[in-house]
Amino acid sequence: MTALHTVDWLFILGYFAVVFGIAWWAYLKERQSQTTTEYFLAGRNLGWWIIGAAVFSSNIGSEHLVGLAGSGATDGVAMAHYELHAWCLLVLAWIMVPFYMRSRVFTMPEFLERRFSPVNRTVLSIISLVAYVLTKLAVGIFAGGVVFAVLIPDITFLGLDSFWIGSILVIVLTGIYTIMGGMRAVAYTSAIQTVILVVGSAFVTYFGLKALGGWEALREWAGSEMFNLWKPLVPEGVTATWAPVKEPGRMAWYFNDNYPWIGMLFCAPIIGLWYWCTDQYIVQRVLGAQNETDARRGSICSAALKLLPVFIFIIPGMIAFALAKSGQNAALQASFFDESGQLIRDNAQQAFPMLVAQVLPIGVRGIVVAGLLAALMSSLAGAFNASAALFTIDFYSKLRPMAPEKQVVWVGRLATGVMVLIGLAWIPVIRGGKGLYDYLQGVQSYLAPPIFVVFFLGVFSRRLNAKGCLWALIIGFALGLFRLAVDTPVKLIDDFAYTEGSFFWIVNNTYFQYYSLLIFLVCIAVMVVVSHLTQEPAYSKISGLTYGTLTDEDRKASRASWNKWDVVASAGVLLAILVAYLYFTG
Repeated sequence: MTALHTVDWLFILGYFAVVFGIAWWAYLKERQSQTTTEYFLAGRNLGWWIIGAAVFSSNIGSEHLVGLAGSGATDGVAMAHYELHAWCLLVLAWIMVPFYMRSRVFTMPEFLERRFSPVNRTVLSIISLVAYVLTKLAVGIFAGGVVFAVLIPDITFLGLDSFWIGSILVIVLTGIYTIMGGMRAVAYTSAIQTVILVVGSAFVTYFGLKALGGWEALREWAGSEMFNLWKPLVPEGVTATWAPVKEPGRMAWYFNDNYPWIGMLFCAPIIGLWYWCTDQYIVQRVLGAQNETDARRGSICSAALKLLPVFIFIIPGMIAFALAKSGQNAALQASFFDESGQLIRDNAQQAFPMLVAQVLPIGVRGIVVAGLLAALMSSLAGAFNASAALFTIDFYSKLRPMAPEKQVVWVGRLATGVMVLIGLAWIPVIRGGKGLYDYLQGVQSYLAPPIFVVFFLGVFSRRLNAKGCLWALIIGFALGLFRLAVDTPVKLIDDFAYTEGSFFWIVNNTYFQYYSLLIFLVCIAVMVVVSHLTQEPAYSKISGLTYGTLTDEDRKASRASWNKWDVVASAGVLLAILVAYLYFTG
């Protein structure tokens, strides 16, 4: 027996009708011009509210539907630290957007070429494509399977269970509308998906609290520790809020299960700034803006929306835990706790879809499931479109510079189709890989530092050159891949090398955020030293691409692109972040 009623299915079908209606409209618009600007950047004609919603919707993927809600069920508001990094989008709005819009680039690697050299563009394009396959596609597929397995567990087709059916449907349907309408379809469907997602998730929070008995009941059953942002940073027996995490008998620098304050304070912002300010997956929506004003306002809008996941994903996860702990929902209790009353952490990944299935009334459940599908599909659509843009613009167009734009667009559609096939091929790997989801979450911590360094140092210092950038990328990525090789479940190195105290043991057990900080510091040193040991760049060629090469016209044009209301809106986001930090103190 499925958890969905006929009325729910009607809402879900209505959602698909809207999505594919928008995709068909976008396809007709694209057919009128068939240019790369139209297909990959929606003709650079996106309004700020579309950009804000598209950035937010693309970000909301499996790490929220599965990971963030699950984290709420096991650790409370601990992971809200990452969601409250909405300020990173303000850095995009006020620091990076002017440079991106002046350069008129299609991709982030293309910006790196303008600032440094073509070889740096190629290196970043390759790494980005591989990373998208290993992370964004993989975890998106995983979440799709989990959602379907919980909501319609008994459905089968041609011998396939609900996990397979859910994964295939999410990939194929998302691929179809992405191929049809390109960036315009992705952006406009994301705007609609944002509304559905926010409204649907708000229903989950409302009906969940209603079933539990209200906010005070949640605080009572969850306990003060689950409402404390700082608790995970401080182990038992340590009273100072910012004391380093240290397990008895072990060095503080490695092998602990808490969230060390050094990592949260320094490493998390590096990952956040890389993701929000330099990743093609996110910034491509901003590049579709009409001008610098809309690009900035779209980024500010997405920063405000980014605060919502704390309340529409983490809190529902905590509600699911409280309902299970209090015994008010037998299904949740049986799933979350074993016979001895111990929490089964692995089952917490199902917190959000289980709450949908257990507490929502008929009809509302259909709206929320549509919201879940919207989150999954918008995230995958962003990965498909970004990957197609990277391959087509950074590789095919470089190899075939004289190819007509109609042909380039056709190759972009073909590249999207290939990504869909790769996604389908990933399903058995995701389904069979024990702990693969958690393993993949650490990948970005090892890939982010070198990209962050070359973009931000490149913008702030005109003296840094192409050779410094290249060696920072190479060494940074080599260090990241080395850690991934050491960490891989299928050990590439003999087991004897992992004996306690050995070099590989230390690498394997160093907390991932500390290792990420190591890569960060090494990349800075390499980029600065190599750049100053080699010839300085031709400043005339990087005019407008660094603060040191801005002209008076550049400064005047950028100043004219914003007014006091942009500043007020940005200050409002920062104030909301501060209030959230002050409230969630246990």
